[in-house]
Amino acid sequence: MASIGTPWLWGSFAAIVVVMLAIDLFSQGKKGSAVMTFKQAASWSIVWVTMAVLFNAGFWWYLTSTMGREIADAQALAFFTGYLIEKALAVDNVFVWLMLFSYFAIPAQYQRRVLIFGVLGAIVLRTIMVFAGSWLVTQFQWLLYIFGAFLLFTGVKMAMAKDDGAAVGDKPVVRWLRKHLRMTDALQGERFFTRQNGLLYATPLFLVLIMVEISDVIFAVDSIPAIFAVTTDPFIVLTSNLFAILGLRAMYFLLSGVAEKFSLLKYGLAVILIFIGVKMMLIDLVHIPVSLSLGIVAAILMVTILINIWINRRAAR
Repeated sequence: MASIGTPWLWGSFAAIVVVMLAIDLFSQGKKGSAVMTFKQAASWSIVWVTMAVLFNAGFWWYLTSTMGREIADAQALAFFTGYLIEKALAVDNVFVWLMLFSYFAIPAQYQRRVLIFGVLGAIVLRTIMVFAGSWLVTQFQWLLYIFGAFLLFTGVKMAMAKDDGAAVGDKPVVRWLRKHLRMTDALQGERFFTRQNGLLYATPLFLVLIMVEISDVIFAVDSIPAIFAVTTDPFIVLTSNLFAILGLRAMYFLLSGVAEKFSLLKYGLAVILIFIGVKMMLIDLVHIPVSLSLGIVAAILMVTILINIWINRRAAR
């Protein structure tokens, strides 16, 4: 797989990820500590976005000095576009987490551990899927049409889907897990497993963790092909993807208090998926510059948010 990533770039990115993980997962609170406040979550969200911008600036500077300004501009723009797409689609993932925690009645102080392992699992799964997807697209270019059709279908389905948190317990995977796992009826603190009468039992918190990981796989199937509409370079795809999910914990606590105020956001995300799907399906007929794609995605998000704010203000009168 041809990639813009050099050993120095890959090594630098890996080091940054390790440092950011240490900060995000372990420095923001100790075991059993209270959840982030809205103000703290907003501050940390700004930190993660700033880190992504700084990384992109450093990436651009490195490419400018080694490969020239033209290549640097194109690759940095591809990173930022991919990052924006991933960050936007991650919002829907967070909404699913909110629904899961609500349905299983997980207290706020126990959500922290699920989110830690959820983010770690997402990083591992996304890395595997990015490299596998990049290799497949490189070997079989026609897969871009399949991905495009899938994103188009997913976007339409998302726009038409009804929010039904009460149906979580009826999902086949939940029923199967409850049937095949020895599981306690009540939570056991932050533990995923506990021993009772000499037997190992899973706790409801472990069930929620599995559902969180499954939800991330499902969303990754949408989001990773979406970046392929911008670039198939595994370095750009992976870095933009991981930077978008590294701050998911902060995003979760940021949105947990205002999720109901942005009920229309899923429609904006659906339009983004439809746009990207159509773009991929017409890739050989219509060339849409990355800069234009970035502008369209940003405009869709902005319009959706503004409409939601306007509706909320009218409802408050």
